[in-house]
Parts: sequence; C-alpha cells; structure tokens
Amino acid sequence: MPMNGGTEQTTTVVIGTGLSGLAVAAELRRRGVDSIVVDGLDILGAGQPANTASLQRCDAADSDSLRERNEILRHLRIYAASHGMDVRNTTRAVQLTMVGGAPGEHSDEPPACQWEVHTPTGILLADHIVLTRCAHSQLRRMLNDFGITVGRNLAAAMRAIGIYLVGVGELITPSPKEVLRQAKTVGQAISAKVNPENEPSILTGSFAVLPA
Repeated sequence: MPMNGGTEQTTTVVIGTGLSGLAVAAELRRRGVDSIVVDGLDILGAGQPANTASLQRCDAADSDSLRERNEILRHLRIYAASHGMDVRNTTRAVQLTMVGGAPGEHSDEPPACQWEVHTPTGILLADHIVLTRCAHSQLRRMLNDFGITVGRNLAAAMRAIGIYLVGVGELITPSPKEVLRQAKTVGQAISAKVNPENEPSILTGSFAVLPA
C-alpha cells in the first residue's frame, strides 16, 4: 500500500522475475502473504550485478529440461496475471538497507529488523526478502557489509535476518523441480512467521500450477 514519501509497505519483496521469483511469489500468494516482485538486484558487487531476471543453468541443460522450465514459467506467469500479483518486470533494486536491530537469539524467531529495498521510483519496506540467482560469494560479502558474521551455513545466516534464498546453488542452478521445492519451503517458512495461527490449515500439497 502506498505511503508518504514514495514508500510502499509489503510483507515480502521478491527479487527476481524469473522462475524462482515467480514460484515463491505464487506460493506466498496461495498462503495469503503479500509480496512485491522486482526484476533484479544491482547492488551485490560493482560491475557484477546479480542476474535475477531469468534462471539460467551453469551446466548444459538438455532440451527436456528447457521445455519443462519454459512450461512451468508459462503457468506461473498465467497464475500471476490471473491472481493480480504485483510483478514489476522493469523495476530493479539499487540499494538494500537494514532497518532496526539484530535478529533474535534463536534462528526461528522473527527478525527484529525490516528491510528497505530502494528502487529508482521509490522505497519498498518489507519484513522479508527473497533473493534469487545470486552467487554465494556475493551473499557473503553483502552480509559482511551488514556486519554479520557468516559461519558455514549461509542460508541459516540469511534467514536469521529475514532473507531467504530460492534457486541459488553453489555450483549450478537447481533444476526446475528443485526450485519449486525451495519455493514451497520458503513460502511455508515466511507464512508461518506472518500467520502462525493459520499455517496448519493453509492449503498444502503439490504446487497448483505444475503440469501433470
């Protein structure tokens, strides 16, 4: 919802309008969690912007895998359009700012901070961020910039401050089925924090737009 000073408030900002971003945004939509999807992130290293606009495998994808990815992406785009999801294909994040304190003592506690996602047209204020298609080295550098020490479990360190990863692999981009699995897991985790009393009764089962 629009606020004064060009700021919009939402529950989650999903960065990436490709397969990973649309999959997690659709999962959040099914669970009644608001999100805004933006095209990409230009702040994870000068001269090496994170490419989140599309999901690209680093290994050689065969034709069957490409067809599967394209078919799932087509279904996701239809779902996004028919359900009025806020997908901003031409908007990119240019700055990510942590607002508030450090995360709770336990990793399953809601983050004590919020996030300001700066774009050329305004600021998106959110409790949760979902990143797609970013290198682990970039993510570690970003956490170091925020003064957060990262151990061996990068994903846990990110979740502790309200940042989730979908479609981010160490060496190769996960397969489409793995991306959908990650999207469902992240959607459930965010929903459990936003609506803990409703989560057990929320729709479960296979992803609604998966082709048979």
